[in-house]
Amino acid sequence: MKGIEIIFLAFGATAGAFIRFKISESTLVLGSIPLNILIVNILGSFILGLFIVISQLWNIDGKYSLLLAVGFCGSLTTMSSFALDSSNLLSNGNYTALCINILANVGLSIGALIAGKEIMNLILN
Repeated sequence: MKGIEIIFLAFGATAGAFIRFKISESTLVLGSIPLNILIVNILGSFILGLFIVISQLWNIDGKYSLLLAVGFCGSLTTMSSFALDSSNLLSNGNYTALCINILANVGLSIGALIAGKEIMNLILN
């Protein structure tokens, strides 16, 4: 990995982590379902979907993938926090909320990625 690639990766990761921190700062819940991590996972997946189409159509240099896809989206979205939220719901016996949390994070993140790709395809084609 070249020095410029490390800089792009670090900048993207720092920006993604900062935005995740700001979104997660104050707890948002719907009933007993934590929303903060759901929001960052959906947002990051949507941005990644947009970027995938742009990078393929415009043949964008790999360092920008390090910046946005790996660095920014990788730091913005968070599997470990999703796992922790799910584990806490399980420990507290909130089985319905646990199932909703898992289905929402996985399903809506995949849906957001697909939506981002489709929207960018409509804009660019």
